[in-house]
Amino acid sequence: MIFDSHSHTKFSADSEMKAKDAMDAAEKLGIGIVFTEHIDFSYPGELDFTFSPKDYWKEYEPLRGKTLRLGVEMGLAPGEKEQAEAFIAEVPFDEVIGSIHLIDGHDIYEKDCYEGKTQDEMYRRYFSLMADMVRLHSYIDILGHIDYIARYAPYENTEIQYAVWKDGIDEVLRAVVETDTVLELNTRRFDAPIHFKNLVPIYKRYQELGGKYTSIGSDAHTPDVIGAHFAVAEQFAEACGLVPVTFEARKMQILK
Repeated sequence: MIFDSHSHTKFSADSEMKAKDAMDAAEKLGIGIVFTEHIDFSYPGELDFTFSPKDYWKEYEPLRGKTLRLGVEMGLAPGEKEQAEAFIAEVPFDEVIGSIHLIDGHDIYEKDCYEGKTQDEMYRRYFSLMADMVRLHSYIDILGHIDYIARYAPYENTEIQYAVWKDGIDEVLRAVVETDTVLELNTRRFDAPIHFKNLVPIYKRYQELGGKYTSIGSDAHTPDVIGAHFAVAEQFAEACGLVPVTFEARKMQILK
């Protein structure tokens, strides 16, 4: 059974999705699902991107089983390793995704993050920070959405082009391989062929450097997005020589 290994319910500050609705949507598709609620300790905006692990576990653990796993998406930022490790030690999470949502204290979603900076400067900083954080936060299971910045950057062409930022991307991929981290295939931007075509050389390079596995995640915040574009994602993974996986009790499971 394939798993949607990246989704957000009401425990994430930017989602109101109910657990039952998410599970019903996954069941209709015949897939499993992992809830991966947001944690960004130093988020600079008004929303509170934290939650109580014990409250989360108390409410959702009775639902956990063959088709539902409970995880967290940890925003990776300098100076927060000990705080992050203490957080994930509070309950027995199934899976920990590590993601870059902030650059030097600024939210990638907000335009002020890019003020006065060229695309080349921002993308090189993004990849440099990502590589450093993967190595520092080696407790993570999965590196989330390597193309996250392409969703929101205000430049004319936001696509991550391997040929342009090869050195920075390779450093991220080496960090992922060296730390036995899985590179996520996030389907959030698979609504247009150009979005995932630009990812092909990145994931093929990951495989060349020793990467073997990928997790597939919709990054759903609403039930209608769960499992979106998964048929294309599975074909993508196969074409790149990667095996889809998920996690249970922090142990990798190969999906068939």
